[in-house]
Amino acid sequence: MSEDLDRAQAAIGAVRATAQHRLAITPFNFRNAAGNPAQRELIIPFGATGYAALFEIVSASKVVVLALRLQREEGRH
Repeated sequence: MSEDLDRAQAAIGAVRATAQHRLAITPFNFRNAAGNPAQRELIIPFGATGYAALFEIVSASKVVVLALRLQREEGRH
């Protein structure tokens, strides 16, 4: 159980670090999602796969993460 908690904490750390560094600098550089130019998708590497974060650009200084999914989640591959 301790290993699961450690892995979960590492995943949270990877998501936070990637979002803070990449989204803070270049939110418009990521691929469009959902047919809305304000919504984009950030791929966050972690382990053998990683996560996909759907986010919306609200203003030049604000983005909102709308969803976070495993890349291998059903419907993602």
